[in-house]
Amino acid sequence: MITAVAIASLVIGGCAAKNNSSSSGGTTNAADLPVVSQVPVPADAVLPAGDGKASCSGATIAYAGAETGANAQLGLNIVNGVQLAVNQHNQANPNCQVTLKKFDTEGDPTKATGIVTQVTNEADILGVVGLPFSGESKATGGIFQTAGLVHITPSATNPTLTQNGWTTFFRALGNDAVQGPAAAKFITNQLHANKVCVVQDDSDYGIGLANAINGVLGDKASGCQDKVTTGQRDFSATVTKINNAKPDAVFYSGYYAEGAPLDQQLLNAGFKGTFVGPDGVKDDKFIQQAGSASSNAVFTCPCVPGELVPQFAQAYQALAGSAPGTYSLEGYDSATIMLRAIDSGIKDRASMVNYVKNYNADGLSKRFQWDGTGELKTSTVYGYKVQNGKIVYIGTIS
Repeated sequence: MITAVAIASLVIGGCAAKNNSSSSGGTTNAADLPVVSQVPVPADAVLPAGDGKASCSGATIAYAGAETGANAQLGLNIVNGVQLAVNQHNQANPNCQVTLKKFDTEGDPTKATGIVTQVTNEADILGVVGLPFSGESKATGGIFQTAGLVHITPSATNPTLTQNGWTTFFRALGNDAVQGPAAAKFITNQLHANKVCVVQDDSDYGIGLANAINGVLGDKASGCQDKVTTGQRDFSATVTKINNAKPDAVFYSGYYAEGAPLDQQLLNAGFKGTFVGPDGVKDDKFIQQAGSASSNAVFTCPCVPGELVPQFAQAYQALAGSAPGTYSLEGYDSATIMLRAIDSGIKDRASMVNYVKNYNADGLSKRFQWDGTGELKTSTVYGYKVQNGKIVYIGTIS
């Protein structure tokens, strides 16, 4: 059992720096945001090993989602967490060896439909962790529903996903109707930005999140909106529009594959404000691709920093050869729920759906209890920033 750890004292260095290109001249620089070095973990968090006495035969769970593709790292973060949970379970339970099957969708909604059809046709699969992205989740939710196969997404956050009447879909983190307002308040109350440019990509995720944040930013973002496309690399028109508007901050509603070059091109053109990205941008790949430009970046995410849960971080590092990333802990907790269902004697899909529907317990990342639509009953949004080439945790923002 992992014991609770206290949140370390906030370390705040110096006074807030000024943003020379901003409309207000009084914004808080990302470098001056406080850093939190640990996160609290529930003392009774459910772990995949259980009591080691489980007995089962032929049980299988699956991961479906990106393992390759432009934003594959977000999926790899999840599947590594899932694999760690399965490994820990099987090591502790010699009489219950659960198989993990992996299916690569490349994060592409058009490819995901065929992949998920294949998943649902494999009768031994009792539950699925995935899909990571909102577009592919939207395209495949009905397939899962028809097959009666439960799936827990550790990362797809478009709010409309739980408005389709699906009874097999569950979300392991807060949606963008939670993240958007939290991000808007963070930008205005903690970054003290008075003018914000919101740039959205053309994904279901980017569109939904942009709508959510704009609804709260209101007039502060009304004069600077722009749209980009998936796969775009030249953002000169968007950069010109942003620099002409002279905002205190830019919020990019999309994924790191486009967010990184956008931030880099903004910096090269003289932008001195803060670049704010959501969970889809919050990954070390963003730093690798944006280079030194990433030093102006902060992130919001309804995800817990797994690297600050010592026992999880150490085990993950040993498995993956790298520190946990965005959604790693949510993937681990989602798999743990299904593993504990199998340990309890669940042997069919209908029973697995019912088990998840009525689940109510702490994981390492949060309390898992869902309402009738598949949304968590309580959810939290957290803040991060880039410091010395690393993504560091700055605490709860909602």
